[in-house]
This record gives sequence, structure tokens and C-alpha cells, in this order.
Amino acid sequence: MVQDQGETTALPEALLKIAKRELREDRCTREQSLEQLRNWVAKNEDLQNVRCDDTFLLRFLRAKKFSVPMAEQTLLKYLNIRRTFPHMSTQLDYLEPRLGDLIDQGYIFAVPQRDKHGRRVVVINAKGLNPKIHTSCDQAKAHFLTYECLMEDQETQITGLSHVGDFAGVTTAHVTNWNPTEFARIFKWGEQSLPMRHKEIHLINVPSTLKWLIDFVKNRVSSKMKNRLIIYGSEKELMKSVDQGCLPLEMGGKVPMREMIELWKQELASKRDLILGLDKSILLSDRGIQRRSSFNAEKASTGGPNFVSQIESIEGSFRKLEFD
Repeated sequence: MVQDQGETTALPEALLKIAKRELREDRCTREQSLEQLRNWVAKNEDLQNVRCDDTFLLRFLRAKKFSVPMAEQTLLKYLNIRRTFPHMSTQLDYLEPRLGDLIDQGYIFAVPQRDKHGRRVVVINAKGLNPKIHTSCDQAKAHFLTYECLMEDQETQITGLSHVGDFAGVTTAHVTNWNPTEFARIFKWGEQSLPMRHKEIHLINVPSTLKWLIDFVKNRVSSKMKNRLIIYGSEKELMKSVDQGCLPLEMGGKVPMREMIELWKQELASKRDLILGLDKSILLSDRGIQRRSSFNAEKASTGGPNFVSQIESIEGSFRKLEFD
């Protein structure tokens, strides 16, 4: 096990104050929680080759505000989603041609500058995805790769992420690229399993015909996440909420998107070995994952009647979808 016990002490004092205020983190809490989580990993017979350095374990502790039992559950769910959807969440190599092309086209990337809150801003650009070339698997891997890279940074663990999604250029093919059932599962599981602090989600150029999809997503995330999702009618409105310096030139910012993409590729290169190394971590059994007791929640998670009928309705919407 790799144990970088002192690596957090290098964080700036201002950042440690944010961690204290928002995450209940201080040196004592951090050290005690890390020790408890490491001991749990070492004793858990269902885990193999799980990283135990500070940066990796703090992903889960910070995401759950240092509730060790909740961090343990999130770690199990994180490994389970990688086990259940390996075609989407493993072998995340930015040098792989299909994934590399999607990144090069600017489908998803993190802006190099942090916003006024110290957050990284993730841009999702629909024009960067050609559904005739890239599959939903390619698309999902691009997202997983982005988040794995960003979560290797402790400052981002503390401050969280903001998202800007530009739907300009979306076609029917973009939507039907996904199997609706798989989309619902990966979205629902992703929110519960990936240890990230999503602070803001800004959407622009959303076609009116996609409103049902946005509603579908909203109904499957927490109320906290639902309240953080905002749709804008213009770039001018968007810039009232997002720092101009955190937007590419093509969306009203100052730095050309191509420059941002090249800097992002450099960042991916610097974390490549760490990200590929995550595939060594194995969950042998999901028996330790606690299931929700709510009947409705169980029906949704197991594909109950209500969930199935909703999916069938969405499949019909996919088939009928037309864009201006």
C-alpha cells in the first residue's frame, strides 16, 4: 500500500479554511479518518489492490464530509461501477485512438483556469461528438477519464467542479446513440458512485425538443443536484454566472478552445499512469454495499415496473425525436 501521510500539509491555508468550513476537515479529523479508512480497506476481504495513498482515499472522505462509513460505501460503489461497466469505466487511456479523437475534438475538457471559487470548470461541447463515429461507450469513457484526472487533485476535491454544457448542434443521432436503459443506469449509478462535488451545472443552447430528457435527468438526481442545474437562453446570460476567463473564446470567453484542449491533453498525459493504474483495484463481491430500504428506491434500482414503463416511454420519445 502506498501511504503519502504528509502530502496534505502542502495545501494553502486559504484552501484548508474552505475544507474546514464546507467539509468539516481539519488535521485531526483528516488523520483519524484516513487511518480508519486504510484499516478498513486492509481488512476488507472483498477488496484487492486498492490504492491507500492520501489523495485517493481523500476523494471519498471529502465527498462525504468525513463520514467514514459513507466514504466506505462510496468506495465500494465506485469499484462496483467499474466492475459492472468495465467497457465504459476502465482502460481510460487518452492515447487510445477513439478516445483520443473525442478529446481532440473538444467533446469534453477541463478549462485550465479556476473560477472565482477555485473550482475547475468542465466544458461539454456537443459539436465535438460525431455519433456516426463515436459510440456511447466512447462518450462515457471520455467522461470517466475527465473525472478520474480531476479527482487526482486535492484542491479540486475540496472546491468541487462546475460544468458548462453546450448543446448547439445536437441531432437525433446524438440522442439515439445511447440505449435508454443503459443511459438511465449509468447516470443513476454515477451520481451515487463517483466521489465528486458537483457545485454548478450550466446548460446552453438546449433545443426545446430535449426538455423531456432534461426532466428525466432531473427526476433521477438528488434535490441538491436538481437545484444546481440551470438552463440559459444566451451566452450573455451564461456569462453572468460563469467567469468569462473560464469559457472558451467560442462561447464568449477569451482563450481559444484549441488552446484549452491542448493544455488539457498535457494534464491527461501527466496523470496517465495513475489513471491506468486504477484498473488494478478489484471488487470481488458487492455484498458489502448497503441497499436503500425504500420500496420505491428498490423498484427503481432493480428495474421495477414503474421504472420499466418510464424507460419504455423514453424509448418511444427517442424514436419520435425530431429537431428543427
